[in-house]
Amino acid sequence: MRNPTLLLDLDGTLVDTAPDLAHALNHTLAAEGLAPFSEAEVKAMVGDGMAMLLRRALAKRGATFSPALIPVFLAEYEQHVADASRLYPGVAETLRELKSEGWILAVCTNKPLRAAERLLAALGIAQDLAAIGAADLVKAQKPDPAHVRATLALAGGEAARAVLLGDHANDVAAGRAAGIPVIFAAWGYGKPEMAEGAAARAERFSEVPALADRMLARQIRADLG
Repeated sequence: MRNPTLLLDLDGTLVDTAPDLAHALNHTLAAEGLAPFSEAEVKAMVGDGMAMLLRRALAKRGATFSPALIPVFLAEYEQHVADASRLYPGVAETLRELKSEGWILAVCTNKPLRAAERLLAALGIAQDLAAIGAADLVKAQKPDPAHVRATLALAGGEAARAVLLGDHANDVAAGRAAGIPVIFAAWGYGKPEMAEGAAARAERFSEVPALADRMLARQIRADLG
């Protein structure tokens, strides 16, 4: 029997990335002569990938999206990916605990792979991960369950012994569609109502191991009939 897998959303779940996302976004907007956004405003727009973040920001400024802005944003973001971004409290210790208990850990993110790799390495948790299922690597994006399935395959896991942790409605939708129970990360960027459909809700990262074990036990009981 394979070890259980915990799939982890990145932005708003493992890491508070809003400061550096806001920097890159505002840098891009400034080049277009547009006003900046606060970190709180950026948090409300995160969750569907960088192109959608740009689209939402431009729409709020009454401007038209152009694909040419994506490389401008990415170049600035990758240079400053971990300037102010920080792990949420308890993440590093809890990931080590989960790994010691036999959990396979993998990130499932709508962020591009290179940016995700740089961020996770800079924050010192890349070595704890079996895989990074970035949207440009697996050619799918949450809420598409294909993103979850592809990340699970990269990690060598199986849906019957997997749990997903995320802070957005996209995480809940993608996990459920892939047949994987979801723990909603209440500390993240998602509004409380986005937890609807999740199997459990965690208020702090340190609660995740017990909740994940509970989800796994339920799956095993269901398999045994």
